[in-house]
Amino acid sequence: MSSDSWSEAKRWFLRASDELDDAKKLMTMRRYYLALYLSQQSAEKALKAFLYHRGVGPLLTYSVSNLVATASDLDRNFERISPAGRLDDCYIRTRYPNGLPGGIPSRYYTDEAEVRRAIEMSQAVLDLVRDKLSDIL
Repeated sequence: MSSDSWSEAKRWFLRASDELDDAKKLMTMRRYYLALYLSQQSAEKALKAFLYHRGVGPLLTYSVSNLVATASDLDRNFERISPAGRLDDCYIRTRYPNGLPGGIPSRYYTDEAEVRRAIEMSQAVLDLVRDKLSDIL
């Protein structure tokens, strides 16, 4: 394993951690659409950190579900976070006004419980990846 892949993995993980922190803050501000989006982004980046650490890359997908599947091929522990693939629902629809038929994300997403679930899924991904990257974090 090269120090370059460790360095890249660490960069991606730290960004993932920052984005999850931001999602939690945005939830308290009732900016649910952004909290949902950052929950997806956090999980995506954490999974990419694990995969970079394992020498897999470049990674051209943004799908948490696909990244979990790839990580599971390398480490079966990742199968337990497969429900986090639902975060893919938060990738496009929360970002663009035309992501929702007739809706505007900043006004459409009003369910705090939905945001809490997304943050919990993302947190589970980060916790597992943190454990797997303990040698570099």
